[in-house]
Amino acid sequence: MLQRLSVLLVLASMSVFGSSLTAKAETPSGTISTSAADLVAKPSNTSNTAPVTAQVGQTQVAQTIDPGRPTRGVSSYIGVAGNIGLGGDSALGDTNFTVISKIGLTNNFSARPSVVIGDDPVVLVPLTYDLTARTADAFEDTLAIAPFVGAGVAIETSEDADVGLLLTGGVDVPLSTNFTANATVNAAFLSETDVGLVLGVGYNFNGL
Repeated sequence: MLQRLSVLLVLASMSVFGSSLTAKAETPSGTISTSAADLVAKPSNTSNTAPVTAQVGQTQVAQTIDPGRPTRGVSSYIGVAGNIGLGGDSALGDTNFTVISKIGLTNNFSARPSVVIGDDPVVLVPLTYDLTARTADAFEDTLAIAPFVGAGVAIETSEDADVGLLLTGGVDVPLSTNFTANATVNAAFLSETDVGLVLGVGYNFNGL
């Protein structure tokens, strides 16, 4: 009887000891780690998001001005034209030879410097808003017409030099990948109001 009781006590002790070891070996899935590496807070990227976004936005804004680019699908160009004077005492108000140009700045805006060459040469420097091109039927062909309107300065370079407000408006008509026709009405408010109609053709280019 004593021997059986001893055996039972030994078996019970081994069972309890084994259960204790098993409990220590198992790690619950929800246990909170006490590792130093896990306790160190990981850096958050939230604070860096705004500066990076702002920097990308500034880069995109800076890249929108690209001198010589097309506007509304119509190329930049430089060319020659004739000026038909409609009134005034400067070269703009007389019939003269004209150098014309269009320099695209953004998708909507362009600079259109030109020089009317005559007895009293006039330099025209307008900034124009280029409207969406539209189609028109002419001589059994469909042409794209791109209107524009704008304002700037007119500089008369005669002995009595004068500077005044310039109002301008007209249309560009792409003829091919290389050439664009242009018709423009310019009104310069100098010592008198000088008005001229410009008709010409420009050679297209892309970028400066």
